[in-house]
Amino acid sequence: MDNTDKSVSVIIPARNEKGNIENAVRRMPQMGRHTEIIFIEGQSIDGTYEEIRAIAEKYKGLYDIGYAQQMGNGKGDAVRLGFDMAKGDILMILDADLTVPPEDLPKFYNAIACGYGEFINGTRLVYPMEDQAMRTLNMLGNKFFSFMFSWLLGQRLKDTLCGTKVISRTNWYKLVENRSYFGEFDPFGDFDLIFGASKMNLKIVEIPVRYKAREYGETNISRFKHGWLLLKMLFFAMDKIKFI
Repeated sequence: MDNTDKSVSVIIPARNEKGNIENAVRRMPQMGRHTEIIFIEGQSIDGTYEEIRAIAEKYKGLYDIGYAQQMGNGKGDAVRLGFDMAKGDILMILDADLTVPPEDLPKFYNAIACGYGEFINGTRLVYPMEDQAMRTLNMLGNKFFSFMFSWLLGQRLKDTLCGTKVISRTNWYKLVENRSYFGEFDPFGDFDLIFGASKMNLKIVEIPVRYKAREYGETNISRFKHGWLLLKMLFFAMDKIKFI
């Protein structure tokens, strides 16, 4: 099957990630017939938005770079804005901390372009990680949510909270039509996408990625605050899926 005729949009939510912006562009593989990069900046205090504008101008003509500032809050809101701006046939999410290397994205492209899967989810829990890449509490939380998701959806998922996820633009718009079914309070968008893909009976495939320690900045995740929100969404989904 020819896998070169699809275009790609890579959405990169970026909050206080100034030091990672240029590397995200320079290391981005060209996939399919065209690859666009869309940065969505969210209320940074380190000059991230100004850096995005400068890098977009610096690499003009070499890379197709778009950008916007989100009016809402959270990664999920940023992803939705980026997907709405995207022109590509295939929509990808890449975290701006580059803990998942951009060089891994062609594996996701091939999986969806060749029809091996319709929703591609990264998993960081297969290969050994770099030191300090993931704290112990985060690791335990990821394993808990993965276990619960696997039980809920009847399909094993190793790493539901991996930020790298891929879906076709066609299926994305179908998912949007049914988003209200599971609620809209997921701060990251991970559960939103997985629940939506499952409800649509999309073929979900996991791709192992090498998870690295960030080189610039600090995590934007509040483990307890965001963990509580994710737990609320999990119970909400249990009511929808298991107890109706």
